[in-house]
Amino acid sequence: MHRPLLASRATGRYDVKRKPNDAGGTPLFAKINHVAIVSERYALLAAFYQSLFGMTTSEKTRTNRAITVGDGYVGLNINPRKAGRPAGLDHFGVEVEDVEAVLERLRQYPGADYVQRPSTRPFAGITANDPDGNVFDLSQKQMANRAGVYVDNEQAAQHDRHISHVAVRTMRPDEMARFYVDVLQLSEQNAKPGDPNHYLSDGKMTLMIMPWRIKNYLGTSILPTGMDHVGFTVESVEKLKEDVEELVGVNPVLNPIPVGKGKESAARLDLLKHQCPIGDYFLSDPDFTMIAVRGRH
Repeated sequence: MHRPLLASRATGRYDVKRKPNDAGGTPLFAKINHVAIVSERYALLAAFYQSLFGMTTSEKTRTNRAITVGDGYVGLNINPRKAGRPAGLDHFGVEVEDVEAVLERLRQYPGADYVQRPSTRPFAGITANDPDGNVFDLSQKQMANRAGVYVDNEQAAQHDRHISHVAVRTMRPDEMARFYVDVLQLSEQNAKPGDPNHYLSDGKMTLMIMPWRIKNYLGTSILPTGMDHVGFTVESVEKLKEDVEELVGVNPVLNPIPVGKGKESAARLDLLKHQCPIGDYFLSDPDFTMIAVRGRH
């Protein structure tokens, strides 16, 4: 039986009925611990996120394979692109207190499934999919294959500039929100009236679930369902913009891709602003992954 959600009278949205030990700052059952990008320019992207957002990497990092940078809480996995694999934002990952409990709940959902991952991955023991086919990794704190940034993050403080949300496009946002609340025990936050998104939190990091409609893409390239963008919180959006200018002056190769230039790109930016109301500023990394930035509130 699925755990009931309570409808908010103010918004008509749903909030988790929290357990007593969730109050007072006790960590929730799940932690959104990584976001993954696929790119043939993976080393360049690692330098970009380190230079602009202050992310750090493990001392043992080798550049002949995937590079992981972290913000003290979330790891950003930048994986080399291989034959037949699309580039771009690929998936997110969650560390849970009890993987078997998650899998037991997941089995109750037709269409949801999972597979064991190779032992070479230092951040995921299992990869699963929700009923709409969106993929996410699962790990458990005691899993032996955890290493690098994921071990470092346990002892680190979250950086001033850090990943604060990751967004997914889906045709059934209400149902998928229920799935993640039930299976991962994330906490749903209230949205403003008229905002169709769901915001599911682990206490620090947010999974934004956005409705996908083909008519959203009038005037611009049509994107399929799946991962949409990654969001950062920074100490100051204006300071970040200044740092972008300085970064480009020092190393033009790290120049972010302009967003909003030309009719189609302008339509895409307008859509992003509409669909991500918590973003104050939007840019793209050097390999076209969309980034939403907000100042600390």
